[in-house]
Amino acid sequence: MKISLVAIVGRPNVGKSTLFNRLVGKREAIVDDISGVTRDRNYGEVEWSGKMFRLIDTGGYVPESDEIFEKAIREQVEHALSEADKILFVVDARTGLMPLDYHIAELIRRSGKKCFLLVNKIDSEFQEHLSSDFYPIGLGDPIAVSALSGRSIGDFLDDLTSDMIPLSELTADSNLKLSIVGRPNVGKSTLTNALLGEERSIVTDIPGTTRDSIHSHLKYYGEEIILIDTAGLRKRSRINDNIEYFSMARTLKAIADSDVTIVLLDAEKGMESQDHYIIDEAIRRKRGIIIGVNKWDLIEKDSKTADHYRKSLIRKLGMNDYLPVVFISALEKQRIFKLIELAKEIHSERKKVIATETLNDDLLPEIEKMPPPASPTGREIKIKYITQGGLHYPVFLFFTNYPKNIPDNYKRYLEKLIRKLYGFKGVPLTLVFKQK
Repeated sequence: MKISLVAIVGRPNVGKSTLFNRLVGKREAIVDDISGVTRDRNYGEVEWSGKMFRLIDTGGYVPESDEIFEKAIREQVEHALSEADKILFVVDARTGLMPLDYHIAELIRRSGKKCFLLVNKIDSEFQEHLSSDFYPIGLGDPIAVSALSGRSIGDFLDDLTSDMIPLSELTADSNLKLSIVGRPNVGKSTLTNALLGEERSIVTDIPGTTRDSIHSHLKYYGEEIILIDTAGLRKRSRINDNIEYFSMARTLKAIADSDVTIVLLDAEKGMESQDHYIIDEAIRRKRGIIIGVNKWDLIEKDSKTADHYRKSLIRKLGMNDYLPVVFISALEKQRIFKLIELAKEIHSERKKVIATETLNDDLLPEIEKMPPPASPTGREIKIKYITQGGLHYPVFLFFTNYPKNIPDNYKRYLEKLIRKLYGFKGVPLTLVFKQK
């Protein structure tokens, strides 16, 4: 059973991004009074009363406009309607029912998707009557809410999630899910085809040929592995059409849906700023990560080339120097199955649990040898107890007298110490400091 995808749509400046931020619980979308600020989609996850759904925020809908961003926004809404399971149609109580609202309502009706008509900016019970102005739109009972203050949001979420499966009942897919991501034209589809032994993805020299994420099933020594080939991520400033916006959103979703992510680089171009962005996204979502250097067959090399190249990459990775590097040629099928073996190893590492007794026996003596620096007020900081938590990825809990005063460089020292003792190759670690 998959997690539901819910799309927020509506004309510009009705409060869609404010609602998105309210539901996701953090300021991810840019909120501004200028129409059309939200130009690309914004994905987030919402958990409510033991249920979870994915939320997508779209730009304001402006039909029949030739202005490039308004055209892109219009296409985004149409894409979102085709992809989403449920629709949140946001209208503005202060401006009342507008012609654009009728246009969007007609699109929603044609989509056949379940829709919740949210009349936003109703901040008190004395404004409740304004919601009745929206009955003529023909999408059922209007729901009066205030995205800014949160008024009536809880009751609405109860209705929205009433038929969703609780997280506790969602059956996790035990198969390894492996996403292949990277900048356009680094060879993601070629690698997918080489692993599968068939032309599953279209391969051309034109960047961005793969617009959507493509899921394939790879049989590997009796084990089924799900491969997710994604559209190439580009810098935002280079995204000129809406399909590229949509491809970026799907790529980020593919990372979120996978257990391990292969970040594919072009050997001739090396690591660029966009590669750092992709890696940061995978780390932020706590996925296992492999750096795959593709087109290695095109590099003139001697016995030391790979070693020098690897060391250069490790320097560029900085604090993320724990990520393994594999040199491959998807075209020549060189070392491509080493990626699969490594992905399986990292998948296992993500699930590894170190016993509490072992952690304290191993780490506390090392911490005594090199304790954290004193707090800004000169007080001694002591770490008393360590345990591991986290169901889906490793989280280490450190109990201390002054958790807020542990400096970042000492946190990095502890992370390196954990990796030195226990491995966790290619796996982002989360360190949490709590009051003892």
